[in-house]
Amino acid sequence: MDEESVTVQQGDCIFSLARQNGFFWETLWNHADNSQLKQLRKDPSILQPNDVVKIPKKEPREESRGTDAKHQFKLKGTPVKVRIKVLREGKPRANQPYRLTIDGKLKTGQTDGSGLVELTIPANAKSGELRVGKGTEEEIYEFQLGTVDPLDTEAGARGRLADLGYDESLPFDELLKEFQGKEGITPASGTLDAATQAKLKERFGQ
Repeated sequence: MDEESVTVQQGDCIFSLARQNGFFWETLWNHADNSQLKQLRKDPSILQPNDVVKIPKKEPREESRGTDAKHQFKLKGTPVKVRIKVLREGKPRANQPYRLTIDGKLKTGQTDGSGLVELTIPANAKSGELRVGKGTEEEIYEFQLGTVDPLDTEAGARGRLADLGYDESLPFDELLKEFQGKEGITPASGTLDAATQAKLKERFGQ
């Protein structure tokens, strides 16, 4: 198969596209024909719909083995990590039990001192549900993986602000001014400038 181009759909990322096409994610991300995309997006987990990813031609690998015995071959891959920081009214839900279901598979644990949940997931995982706390203190979060747009786009900023509890229905400049005012960014210009992007990345995590 010659090199092909894949147009990114909502929910795609380098991790999932590599898994679907039988590559390590680093192979796609570091491929010469994807260098402009890498420079533009900077994060393999965040692509924009209609971005184009080049999929290189597969090069078969040969292994010499005897014909009169069984042989095992192990599929290698780089685990994909998900990091979720759980806040309530801006404060971390620290040291709370959680139940995280990713594509039907349950994992349990406890948030750390900063309210963080961090664990490895399949590269092609699409959705999840996180339950944090017990009894009346339990909170449930449902989410889609790979759907965060780049930070320097309006859709990307709106999505992050909505997840942080801001009113996504506001006009974009008013939404940014509210965030800038709360975070002490001056002037509160209502534009997605470098300082606002940096603070939003800090608060959201990516």
